[in-house]
Amino acid sequence: MTPAILAAKQAKVPHRVHEYAHDPRSESYGEEAAVKLGLPLERVFKTLVVALDGRELAVAVVPVSGKLDLKQCAAALGAKKCEMAARADAERATGYVLGGISPLGQKKRLRTVIDATAEMFETVFVSAGRRGLEIELAPADLRALTGGLMTSVSRT
Repeated sequence: MTPAILAAKQAKVPHRVHEYAHDPRSESYGEEAAVKLGLPLERVFKTLVVALDGRELAVAVVPVSGKLDLKQCAAALGAKKCEMAARADAERATGYVLGGISPLGQKKRLRTVIDATAEMFETVFVSAGRRGLEIELAPADLRALTGGLMTSVSRT
């Protein structure tokens, strides 16, 4: 049981856990999850840790089919600049390894922004806290569990 799954259980949020055989050679973790679980890329969301104004870490949850729009992310979180966080900083702050970073159950709860396209689906998939493990839940529950802001932060 990962901290992400535990967070959903403790909050009594309806969810399903999906496991697949992770290929250690894979570098596109979200895409791998979508393919192995037979899901459209738009329904699987990746968790990206960003640095705001070079100081504060935050989380952006965007569909695997898109790219994070750094300007939109900065604006949504009230920062002037947004850039991808260093791998070591992301892992240290969340308690997860790259490719298994979940927006749920992080060691240090980071401010979160979730791309609004999540609301197009009854449920979405995000990392459950390790490579090869996804958690499926309603976008409203994802927002509630993360305290996240739902807005447009991705582009195709």
